Amino acid sequence: MTTRLNPITTPRHELRAEKARRNREAALNAFIGKKAEIDEMLARLQALSDDHFNCAPDEVNWGHVGTLEHYASLLKRITDSAFCEGEHAE
Repeated sequence: MTTRLNPITTPRHELRAEKARRNREAALNAFIGKKAEIDEMLARLQALSDDHFNCAPDEVNWGHVGTLEHYASLLKRITDSAFCEGEHAE
């Protein structure tokens, strides 16, 4: 646990610097948490893909194709945004 600065005896520039440091630390912690969340989702998706989306070859029908097309379109939105492609191209 960190000690807070006394606002009465601490100069304002030090208070602002400490607040900025705490804000950066909170942002970093939130970033790491979201990254872990994404990594977990990607691992689950990769495992599902490795298992052919729980579909045996003799069971494949156009409904399965539609489902995968939907998944692909959602992932394309994400990759377009992440890599500045498609509608997100500069």
